[in-house]
Amino acid sequence: MAVKTTIFGYPKIGPNRELKKAIESYWKGEISKEEMLKKVEEVDIDRMKRVINADLDYIPSNDFSLYDFVLDVSTMVDMIPKRFRNIEDGLDRYFAMARGTKDAIACEMTKWFDTNYHYIVPEIEGAFKLVKNRPLDSYKWAKEKLGVETKPVLVGAFTYLMLSKVYERQEGSLLMKMVKAEESEKFKPLLFELASVYNQMLRELQEEGVKAVQFDEPALVLDLDEDKINALIDAYRIITEGITDIEIFVHTYYESLDHFEKITKELPVSGIGLDFVVNNENLENLKKYGFPEDKKLQAGVISGRDPWKTDYKQVLNLIEEIKKYVSEDRIILSNAAPLFHLPVSLESEKGHLNEDLLELLSFADERLEEIKTLKQIINKGKEIPSQTLQEFRDKFKNEEVQKAIEDIDNHEIKRPHDFKERYKKQIELLGLPRFPTTTIGSFPQTKEVRQMRAKFRKGEISAEEYENFIKEQIKKAIEIQEELELDVFVHGEFERTDMVEFFGQKMDGFAFTKNGWVQSYGTRCVRPPIIYGDVSRPEPMTIKEIVYAQSLTEKPVKGMLTGPVTILNWSFYRKDIPKKDIAYQIAIALRDEVLDLEKAGIKVIQIDEPAFREGLPLKKRKQEEYLNWAVKAFRLTNNTVAETTQIHTHMCYSEFNEIIEWIYAMDSDVISIEASRSKGEIIEAFEKFNYDHGIGVGVYDIHSPRVPPVEEMLEIAERTVQVIDKNLIWINPDCGLKTRGWEETIPALKNMVQVAKILREKYGEKYDW
Repeated sequence: MAVKTTIFGYPKIGPNRELKKAIESYWKGEISKEEMLKKVEEVDIDRMKRVINADLDYIPSNDFSLYDFVLDVSTMVDMIPKRFRNIEDGLDRYFAMARGTKDAIACEMTKWFDTNYHYIVPEIEGAFKLVKNRPLDSYKWAKEKLGVETKPVLVGAFTYLMLSKVYERQEGSLLMKMVKAEESEKFKPLLFELASVYNQMLRELQEEGVKAVQFDEPALVLDLDEDKINALIDAYRIITEGITDIEIFVHTYYESLDHFEKITKELPVSGIGLDFVVNNENLENLKKYGFPEDKKLQAGVISGRDPWKTDYKQVLNLIEEIKKYVSEDRIILSNAAPLFHLPVSLESEKGHLNEDLLELLSFADERLEEIKTLKQIINKGKEIPSQTLQEFRDKFKNEEVQKAIEDIDNHEIKRPHDFKERYKKQIELLGLPRFPTTTIGSFPQTKEVRQMRAKFRKGEISAEEYENFIKEQIKKAIEIQEELELDVFVHGEFERTDMVEFFGQKMDGFAFTKNGWVQSYGTRCVRPPIIYGDVSRPEPMTIKEIVYAQSLTEKPVKGMLTGPVTILNWSFYRKDIPKKDIAYQIAIALRDEVLDLEKAGIKVIQIDEPAFREGLPLKKRKQEEYLNWAVKAFRLTNNTVAETTQIHTHMCYSEFNEIIEWIYAMDSDVISIEASRSKGEIIEAFEKFNYDHGIGVGVYDIHSPRVPPVEEMLEIAERTVQVIDKNLIWINPDCGLKTRGWEETIPALKNMVQVAKILREKYGEKYDW
């Protein structure tokens, strides 16, 4: 008897972001479609070779994507919104759905479960139909190009539909609105319809001789009622009907299964995948309910979400526990969550990162080696590698920082001033009209900006030359904002690469990779910082640039900071201390910065928290604890400011409706929030909840290159007016403008300012407190 191994979700971007470069070159017209596809294929071949070298028993295929794996399913089953049907070329239509066109708004984009990956939300209209069998194409490609048998991997039908939205007629109206498919009466019939398409796909795979398929079903770890579980099992009966020659695995991850016994016993599949890394709940379930003898267990025993090296002794002990309930010949060792949450390789970090820190790290390629080593230890008696991981962790402790956060949970943290009174004073001091306009923070990071930053890093220009260049960019941005007649300005963030990286580089306790890129969405990649030690701020981080920008204008310029919860959630954080303690450490460091900005005369300070919702635990029973400390961490950054200092925050691309009362509890004076891609859906939350703080509902989508017309933005703004006090409404884009070009940014902002002017003309420019 011997255990088998597999992995899934290996990064798609290439070791040096080759995927990004090829696709963006195609979008710019620099290379042809054929050239782009050739370069993309080279990326896929390289990643497949790396995976094959891990000596896996089940080699994955169909886990590569040009943009998004959920969008891949939509185009496979013909879920193409009507507004894109007129685009004949399949590839152009695919990219249009993700990015929008001049005439069509892009599909909504939101966070994938509790991660920083964004997927394209399926819009369900019309019938499901198999128009492109992607798993079959990928299987045949791998066999032809690399001569290997593979296990195609695909998002499962249940998860796909749980992440979708459907059109439903509004009560008492002829208008249609989009609602979550899981909340619709159509859910069950749609699921069974989609199941039939998946069955057709499997029949074609079976005819080709495919031996195994993996359906990723992370939605099974959500809080599901019995009706949903019964629908799931019935759907899989449809999916697996007539499939006798394929092993079908359903893999779950990011959390434990609540309906463990029913799912593992009744789901008509060959194997179930469980996450044993996230917590010990699946192991406890295994002990309590056992595991069916007719199924294999795909045991997720190494992490796909964090970069900390696998502790072999710890994992081998876990596997021994699992073997008490599942025979060794039915165990398939795997990563717990997809590896695309990790950078590709540690290779380029050698000589760059601290050697002690390197001893603690493992990226995607190293995970392949770890799964290979585990297999050799168990099956061939290979000696367990010697590890002293805790000794290395202990080197990075700062007792003074740890002491500073010891008693925070025992104190109420909040601003002492009543919101209504302080907001009136702020508006009067700032001299703002009703419906004030602003942007979220960043302005276009042009090729010139990126080139100068690269030159500075390489030492080709001096610090003084670089600083003067940044000043020129700030001056230009202030002049453009003056011309646009915006009301509250930003300095443009030209000195910043990434909103988390920038602050991490200026705080102790953070490390930064040279090439540790991770896909955030499409071709957008980020380099998550690694929080390896206790966090503190040795000196001011933003004062110089913000104060310079403020010196150029009479209009208020916002101080721009990234909030503690976002810095935490968008970093690879330590696992040896509570997550909330790290948030508090970051918050105290940011509070020092806020007070320095205030002393320097900055009257508006924005503390962005786009990842606030993202960190919400998937299980409802665990959410209150997280929300309590997340709100406290945000408040900790600004609870000591003066009454007249206006605090903003920003959130984007998440389902906020269910936590609106916690967002309110953050007590920011103004929150800016995404509303464009979701067609203003967030506004429904304010129809049910009396939100009486300042709010800027994002009136246009900055992730698309299109310039939306005034009428389109005005529709969202007018809807906001119906549910929010006119004295509290701000007008802004839905996110920062870093990824856009000036050629589209300026006309879009002109239209946005025009929306504010129309509203002032209609409802009055002066506040009527």
